[in-house]
Amino acid sequence: MGNLASRECVPCKGGVPPLQGEQIKTLQSELQEWEVNDEHHLSKKYSLANFAAALEFVNRVGALAEEQGHHPDICFGWGYCEIKIWTHKINGLTESDFILAAKIDQL
Repeated sequence: MGNLASRECVPCKGGVPPLQGEQIKTLQSELQEWEVNDEHHLSKKYSLANFAAALEFVNRVGALAEEQGHHPDICFGWGYCEIKIWTHKINGLTESDFILAAKIDQL
């Protein structure tokens, strides 16, 4: 995971095919417990101590997303946070999605 987390997200301008098959499996092997859903998006649920801890985690994820220029979907509540990541411009996965996931795991 260290390799992905040390990289920067690259904005997608469209016009590229989404990752598939072995490309996804190779990158997923570098992540911790992220699920690949229909080769379309990554998802992960985090367990946290309480609502305040979940909110604080969401704020850190938000700051990271702004820094990287790559924004996940986030749902949270008391003691949990669910994150989904994909590249909206191509409606699928790019390497930047895996980079952001690895960076989130380091928070």
